[in-house]
Amino acid sequence: MLTSTRFVVLDVETTGLSPRVGHRIIEIGAVCLENGVETCAFHSLINCGCKIPPAAQRVHGICDAMLCDQPPPSMVYPQFHQFIEGAMLVAHNARFDLAFLRHEFDKQRLPLNNGIRCTLEMSRRCLPELLNHRLQTVARHLIGSLPLHGRLHRALDDARLAARVWSVLCERFATETTRTHYRCEKIGT
Repeated sequence: MLTSTRFVVLDVETTGLSPRVGHRIIEIGAVCLENGVETCAFHSLINCGCKIPPAAQRVHGICDAMLCDQPPPSMVYPQFHQFIEGAMLVAHNARFDLAFLRHEFDKQRLPLNNGIRCTLEMSRRCLPELLNHRLQTVARHLIGSLPLHGRLHRALDDARLAARVWSVLCERFATETTRTHYRCEKIGT
């Protein structure tokens, strides 16, 4: 298992599917794993000053009113940059999350040079028998059931679920975890 490195497992909720067309991150959640144990967490809703389309609201349940008194990107991303400093990043569908994160970091002129692991790619490689590789499907397959207290499609809860999936994948498929590695430069914005 990869336990000697500090891993930050993250998830974002957004206003849409592509930062290239102006969609933004409105919630970020992450957990830090050290030696396989969650040591701290980061969570913030983000008031990026744009309306949330109804289709996006149906996915994550975040509405415009929930963001009114939340901090702007200029306050959140420098703090999150410190949180992930020196860590290997892990995400389920890393290409999606990191494309948004890179876009937001670029707006704040923050570097994003962390290595990346993707639990979606790992599950596709290691669990080809699954009908789909959504986070909830992979978690049910590996863990047996989803936690009752978590909210699907909310950043911190999904980050915690992805952290559990990551840990089990590392235990069961140690060699695949070393092969499924991306650098941020390879993840398009």
